[in-house]
Amino acid sequence: MTQDVLSDAMSSINNAVRAGNEYARISPTSNLVKNVLIELQQEGYIGVFELIEDGEGNEFKVEVTERINECQSIKPRFSMTNDEYAKWARRYLPARDFGELIVTTPQGVMTHKEAREKQIGGKLLGYVY
Repeated sequence: MTQDVLSDAMSSINNAVRAGNEYARISPTSNLVKNVLIELQQEGYIGVFELIEDGEGNEFKVEVTERINECQSIKPRFSMTNDEYAKWARRYLPARDFGELIVTTPQGVMTHKEAREKQIGGKLLGYVY
């Protein structure tokens, strides 16, 4: 279920970028989507985002930037150790040092570069470039 919410969120961002929209609306919301959005924001792939609570169903309003070419969730979530990040980056990213893998670790959601620096493994959630 959570993976589908993340997939829908990534698709909403992709659709907004392709349509030239300034904002993407992501519904339904989850803590996983929020944590992934925080990582995308820290890496400069999206601008500000906010949670809009309307009483019926919450949604995120996300400012999209021109920096995103593609963002996707990955199913199934592959487990990986610290030394496997390069293998998965070659599989999902178009070039070396171009883009980010988004992973969930025991220390939270982060990019593969952060996880590699901290020398921790995790599960692959998605990618952006």
